[in-house]
Amino acid sequence: MKLVNIGFGNMVAAARIIAVIGPDSAPVKRMISESRDRGDLIDATYGRRTRSVILTDSGNIILSAILPETVAGRLEEHEEGEDTPAQGGIRI
Repeated sequence: MKLVNIGFGNMVAAARIIAVIGPDSAPVKRMISESRDRGDLIDATYGRRTRSVILTDSGNIILSAILPETVAGRLEEHEEGEDTPAQGGIRI
């Protein structure tokens, strides 16, 4: 299982991520509010400003204090690392 760092040492399973979006639009704010009411919201911002909203296949919404572009870049690094054998033939 590949994990992606979403800030402050928090990790999310890369295979479970459906989308990484910005938090500024009204529909996204509504999704966050509804998720909070249902108890499906995971706030990993540590009190910082929310910069990205991560949607998972389990229906959870995760708030992160790092930019969506940064999360997407970390996801791409993990995808590239899957096919690249490390030294000694061990996969990362």
